[in-house]
Amino acid sequence: MSQNSASLDALFGSVAAKPDESEMLAALTAAVHERILILDGAMGTQIQGLGFDEDHFRGEAFAGCACHQQGNNDLLILTQPGAIEEIHYQYAIAGADILETNTFSSTSIAQADYG
Repeated sequence: MSQNSASLDALFGSVAAKPDESEMLAALTAAVHERILILDGAMGTQIQGLGFDEDHFRGEAFAGCACHQQGNNDLLILTQPGAIEEIHYQYAIAGADILETNTFSSTSIAQADYG
C-alpha cells in the first residue's frame, strides 16, 4: 500500500467498502445535473513520463519472461502498482471526478504483442 492510499480513501471512501451500485449511479446522476464532470486524462502520457525501462515493466514477477515487455502499460499495475496509484492520486488531487483503470490493452489480441 502506498503512502497515498489513506489519502485516496479520504477522497473517495475505502476501497474495501464496496458501495451499492444504485447509490453510485444516483450520486453520479446527481453530479451530472449539477456540473460538468472531469474524467482523468492522459494516463499513457503520465506513464511515459516516468521513463520506465524494460526492468521496470518486468518487475520481479516477470523477470524471467523471454519476451519484450517495455510499453506494456497494463503490466504496470502488477509490477509498479505504487506508480499507477500515484498517477491516479494526482488526477484526484487535480479535481478529477472519475478515475479510470489502467487497462488500455488488456485483451488477448493486444497482449499477443508481448508474447
